[in-house]
Amino acid sequence: MFENIRFLAGPKAYRTIRQEGLEPSTVSIVAGAAGGPKALALSALDESLATEWFAGRRAPLFLIGSSIGAWRFAAMAQQQPGKALRRFRELYIGQRYDRHPFPQEVTAASFNIQRGYIEKNAPGEILRHPIFRTSIIAARCRGIAAFDNRIVQTGSLVLAALMNRINRKCLRILFDRALFHDPRDLPPFFNMTDFPSLSSSLTEENFMDVLLASGSIPLIMSGVASINGAPRGTYRDGGIIDYHLDLPFSPPKGTIVLFPHYTHIITPGWFDKNIPARKPRREHMEQVLLAAPSRIFLERLPLKRVPDRQDFTLFRDRDDERRRLWSIVIEEGGRLRDAFLEAVRSGRIADLVEPLFPE
Repeated sequence: MFENIRFLAGPKAYRTIRQEGLEPSTVSIVAGAAGGPKALALSALDESLATEWFAGRRAPLFLIGSSIGAWRFAAMAQQQPGKALRRFRELYIGQRYDRHPFPQEVTAASFNIQRGYIEKNAPGEILRHPIFRTSIIAARCRGIAAFDNRIVQTGSLVLAALMNRINRKCLRILFDRALFHDPRDLPPFFNMTDFPSLSSSLTEENFMDVLLASGSIPLIMSGVASINGAPRGTYRDGGIIDYHLDLPFSPPKGTIVLFPHYTHIITPGWFDKNIPARKPRREHMEQVLLAAPSRIFLERLPLKRVPDRQDFTLFRDRDDERRRLWSIVIEEGGRLRDAFLEAVRSGRIADLVEPLFPE
């Protein structure tokens, strides 16, 4: 069972887990990365976390997600999270597009997915959840990055990629991090200073727009403009800056940031995917615990990997086959869920945990 999962922890989290194991009360923040269909491998674990493992909790628990991570948490924080998660993955794997869909088409399809698993009253449920405090990350565009014109937008992305190779901080010329949070409690990561950041409250009126913006992939989808209650501008996918959430989480002392992840690697931003040397900042990962699929788990999957957005191209005109393979991944995710729950309940996690930064 335990061969399916890896637990990798920053130095402080490692010491805590080695000494005390891991209880739901030890977790103060749950993080969710961008990455589109890759997160389907985590679906069974998400459902168990929301319906079982955190069920008896009383203290607030902060959820912070970017792109698909935010979409997952929007299901987990509903009154019936199991139902919402199952509906979400059903709609997500059911996507079907023409050979070269226009951004407006993909945006409309994404909005329909949202409306399919987040019903009219759900934003209010999410923002009144007794335990979960939801935060969503998007990116506000500056200058030419704000234009939806394909040629201009392509130029802005090429420029961003070149600047990012020089220094990740150069992205601030074209993008601001936009943090939208539950207004009831300021999250521990509210005062992030590692990147120019804007903070706004989530409301029932802006929730759907914020969620759509967080997953609005450049060139693939249209940007979201004029979000209610937020600074003016065009907002796009939060993964542009925060792909795998290399953030100053600032959890309370002695607590853990639980990061269910589809890989054991943390890639800070979307433009860092082809820069292997670009690693997360060690000080950001001090109290982070990654729970990720092992190589053995991945070898069991149909394509020996988690799903990828490129599968839409790989299985062009073969959507039924893609949906079948993605459904197998969701089913296999039960192994990941079972390994996690057994490890934490038995205390074996203390023996299984590995350092995220080996000496």
